[in-house]
Amino acid sequence: MTTLSLGYSPCPNDTYIFHALVHGLIPCDGLTFTERLEDVETLNQLALQGALDLTKISFHAFGHLRDRYVLLRSGAALGRGCGPLIVTDGATSLEQLRDKTIAIPGELTTANLLLQLYSGGTDKLLILPFDQIIDAVRQGRAAAGVIIHESRFTYQQYGLQQLLDLGQWWEEETGYPIPLGGILAKRSLGKERIRQVDQALRRSIEYARNYPQEASSYIRQHAQELDETVIRRHIDLYVNDYSINLGKDGLAAVSCLIEKAERVGIMAKTDLPLTI
Repeated sequence: MTTLSLGYSPCPNDTYIFHALVHGLIPCDGLTFTERLEDVETLNQLALQGALDLTKISFHAFGHLRDRYVLLRSGAALGRGCGPLIVTDGATSLEQLRDKTIAIPGELTTANLLLQLYSGGTDKLLILPFDQIIDAVRQGRAAAGVIIHESRFTYQQYGLQQLLDLGQWWEEETGYPIPLGGILAKRSLGKERIRQVDQALRRSIEYARNYPQEASSYIRQHAQELDETVIRRHIDLYVNDYSINLGKDGLAAVSCLIEKAERVGIMAKTDLPLTI
């Protein structure tokens, strides 16, 4: 048996995807996994350190990690109508936010990358765990916040308003679905082992779809928001056919995001392929 370290977030889409894999419910070709659950920005930073064999990652961070990691074709969070939102408790235009603090869920998150691409660059940022951004805006520590994950479904309960849907802007700008995050494997694992992991991950997602109730307690154990409707909406939004296999359209979307970031100097160019 070979044991690999695996990082993913406690968000419902990730615990849903990885439940069968880490609980030994599917064939894994002689592989076992030691899981580590962290928020996405912590995972981004761990990947920069090379601390994990396999990890969920923001596609923003992946742009800086292509020399060491390769993208798996399964497990991605990518789709339409699922992008980060800019929310406020008073501003009615982005012009009103100039020179004001915006809270983001991490420097290397795709949410921040989209903000930078849309705005042409802004550096007055407050970096917080994603589940603290709504409170920061309500308390006046930030004039606006870029929210992701469960917060997309709950911000209105706290009196905040959507100023901009960054995912909608991306879709209208490029025609592609919005690439939020994916699963990476260390290139040093080798092509055969990486393919084994990719196949096992796909089986894990298919198992979750076939037996959706089996992961329920595991998902609730780690979720920030325990309302069953919110959890279900979260999974339905972020786990889709692109999660089974990115396909040509999904890979094209990732390539487009990285190329735009390269063009404005946010990340360095490389000729290394995104996948094996």
